[in-house]
Amino acid sequence: METTFVTKDALKNIVKNRSHLKEMHSERRKYPRRNLNLPIKICDSNFDVVTETKNISGNGAYCVVNKEIPVMTKLNIVLLLPVKNEHKKGVKKISCKGVVVRSEYNKNNGQRSYNLGIYFNEIKESDRKQIISYTTNSSPKS
Repeated sequence: METTFVTKDALKNIVKNRSHLKEMHSERRKYPRRNLNLPIKICDSNFDVVTETKNISGNGAYCVVNKEIPVMTKLNIVLLLPVKNEHKKGVKKISCKGVVVRSEYNKNNGQRSYNLGIYFNEIKESDRKQIISYTTNSSPKS
């Protein structure tokens, strides 16, 4: 195993520039993420899980589930998106397909849960546009 030493000044520069790197990374995203809690149902032939998104974009969602779901698992997804028009408030049901791109055991909460990153690989463009519009125009939930 090789050991690398970093000087104190180099470390300060890394920490100082870290927020800039994060900003650059987020600017590269095609569809920016928003921290929004939206009802989401994910399932395949072996399971059915209902939870909430922690963040969402036009390309995918991040959520916490109580079941281990391996990376590359193909999912059927139903997302409930609040909608408002001049006359009433309602919910738009968006059905799409996705694939798990990240699955990590959550060690911090004392309960069995997994952080899940999902990529929407089959979604109607009109539904994607509604998600983008909602994430652009809504205020984040705390």
